[in-house]
Parts: sequence; C-alpha cells; structure tokens
Amino acid sequence: MKALITGGTGFIGSHLAESLVRQGFEVTCLVRNLARQGYLEGVTVEKIAGDCTQPETLAAAVKNADYVFHLAGLTKARSDQEFFAGNVLATRNVVNAVLEHAPDIKRLFHLSSLAASGPSADGTPLREDCPFAPVSSYGRTKMEGEQAVFAVRDRIPVTIIRPPAVYGPRDRDVLIFFQLVKRGIVPYWGNSRYSFLYVEDLVNGIIQSAQHEDTVGEVFFLSDGNIYSSDDIIDAISAALQRRPLKVSIPRAVIPAVGFVSRFASRLSIVSSDRMKDIQHQYWVCDPGKAKTRFGFQPKVDMRTGAQWTADWYRIHQWI
Repeated sequence: MKALITGGTGFIGSHLAESLVRQGFEVTCLVRNLARQGYLEGVTVEKIAGDCTQPETLAAAVKNADYVFHLAGLTKARSDQEFFAGNVLATRNVVNAVLEHAPDIKRLFHLSSLAASGPSADGTPLREDCPFAPVSSYGRTKMEGEQAVFAVRDRIPVTIIRPPAVYGPRDRDVLIFFQLVKRGIVPYWGNSRYSFLYVEDLVNGIIQSAQHEDTVGEVFFLSDGNIYSSDDIIDAISAALQRRPLKVSIPRAVIPAVGFVSRFASRLSIVSSDRMKDIQHQYWVCDPGKAKTRFGFQPKVDMRTGAQWTADWYRIHQWI
C-alpha cells in the first residue's frame, strides 16, 4: 500500500511516517524544502517537493497514493490570514487534488483538533454530535478545514480525527510547560480540566481509523480516556523532572495580556494572543467512546508514563 503524508516532517507526521514504514507501507512525504527534512532524516520514505498552499504542486504527490494522510497545518501563526492559509486553504487544495487525481483512493484522512469543536461549557466531555463552538482563530480554521473534507464524503472515503492536546518526543508546543517546571515556577490559572493523548496512541488511532470500513465519512474524538486537572499535569511533569515548582496564580482576566506580550517575541510560540483565547476556558475535554466502539481504539499511555518518556527524550536531545 502507498501512503502520502502532508506534514510529515513535523512532530506527529514524522511519528506517523515511521509507524507506517514499520507496517510495510510505501510512504511518500510532501516536503516544502527538500534540503530541510526535519525528523524524516534517516527514515525510509520518499520525499517529494510540494506545498499544500500551492495546488499546482499536489497532483504528482497524490495520484499514486492509496491513502492520503493530511496532517499539515498551523497550530500557531502571526495572523488570522496565516491560520486560514495553513488550515483551510491548504486542506481545500488537498481535497481538490484528491478529487481530480486520485478519485479511487482508499481513504483521505484529515487531522483536525478538539479546538475545532471548542471547549466544554460545563466539564462534560464533548461527543462528536456536539455543535461547533470554536473560540480562537486556530479553532475556527480547523473547523473550516473539517468542513472542506466532510463536504466531499459522498465522493471519496474520508475520515476525520479531532485529538485534544497531543504530547510526546519531538513536540515543541507542550515543551514550554516542561521548561517552566524545570525552572521551578509555573503560571497557574485555576484547576481546569483537560483531555490529553500521547503521540504514539494518536498515530495508532490514525492508522486504525484509516483502514477500518466503519469509519468512512465519520469524525472521531481521541484521548487517553482520562480527564486531567491542572494539578495532575503539573504533578506528572514534576515527577518526570524530579522538580517541584512554585505555582504562581494568574487571574484568568490577565491571560489575554500574556498573549499580547507574546506578539513581540522573535519566535512563534503556543503562548500567543490567539491561543490564549483557548486557554481562558476551563474545560477542554472529549469522549473517545465512539472511536473505541467503531474501530477498537485502545490507548495505552497515561499522563504519568507519557510525561516521563517525553522528559527523557527532551533531556537526551538537550531541549531541557
């Protein structure tokens, strides 16, 4: 079987590429700059030059694929326009390329986000039939990306997964929280509740869902099945780093100011004015029950274990 991955040089995409290769897939990764292979260096995959925001580069990439895994997207950007280009326009281009050049594809898989649905209002884990209510530009553009894929579900087989916060080796978004704990001080804005998912469990869920017949035309939430408080997360990272940090209380009303200050940083970060709109909300929780029922999704890694493995990788690679 032949698989194309967009976003294969990144955190989740590189883990997916490695797993597909181990399972015997012939893997091609769409790469914007062939000189910068990211985490694909040393992985037995074909790299093809292309950019999801440039539709003319996609035809050659998709036409021989049995599976297209569309993971490319932006979790952080400097403007709404950047989010739109990376999460909506890029997805529309991939969908159109598949329709035109690979209409007999076995599956078009799209990686969305819990942010597309938005937070839970009362702490009840969201299910797939909950209405969209994104609260950030990131969430809104992930929602629109989903809609572009779902609109063609009667023409090609599609599957969409909405993970919550994903963490693990190679991740730079959650890295900031490990760095803060190591430095001995963490911001604390109340005891919120979150769903999480370790990257290997996500990758297994992606592959399972793309190959199962009962997932065609469907959207799924994935998580490790637990709900974690802010204290649980800090405790797990603290145990992994063997460091007990000081928690500094920050009123939720101050959170937007933190995002505003980040605008002046030289490097994009998950701590941005847009993503602070997400963090202001207390409940980011989802129910993976449908995935367990439909395609037997069984996560194996809880936060304590995953945080330890992630911290070990960060140490080895001198990220912390």
